[in-house]
Amino acid sequence: MSGIAVTTTINGDTVEFLCQAEETLLDVLRNRLGMTGAKEGCGTGDCGACSVVVDGRLVCSCLVLGAEAEGRKIETIEGIADGDTLHPLQEKFIEHAALQCGVCTPGFLVAAKDLLERNPDPTEEEIRFGLAGNLCRCTGYDKIVRAVQDAAKEMRGA
Repeated sequence: MSGIAVTTTINGDTVEFLCQAEETLLDVLRNRLGMTGAKEGCGTGDCGACSVVVDGRLVCSCLVLGAEAEGRKIETIEGIADGDTLHPLQEKFIEHAALQCGVCTPGFLVAAKDLLERNPDPTEEEIRFGLAGNLCRCTGYDKIVRAVQDAAKEMRGA
């Protein structure tokens, strides 16, 4: 296949791939690299289901071109757990039943992790604001907010 050669870091590993100029980072992650955690919910950056962190910035991967990943540091849902050990956010989402169909869950987890790395002790309002770019059609948001609050508390050792 001809295309644009890209070298990037994904979840701490150096990754090389070829992509077409019009291919989104979401398409590259899912279709070329087999990282199917990020979901396409809308394709317009409105739902957050495809959230990833690029160079420390939370973005919708459906709005980033794959070629733009060149030289970047990318974090995806696949990098949240440590092997078989779930991240506290993942544990708390399960414990609080903060997921149902699962389409939005990876994006919420990536956004919540990004939020807690920037603000380890957020208020409920700060959590709701930090997750405002992620939409859920199943759970309502209270269980998600409670899971993030509980994970934040655990991560602080409180």
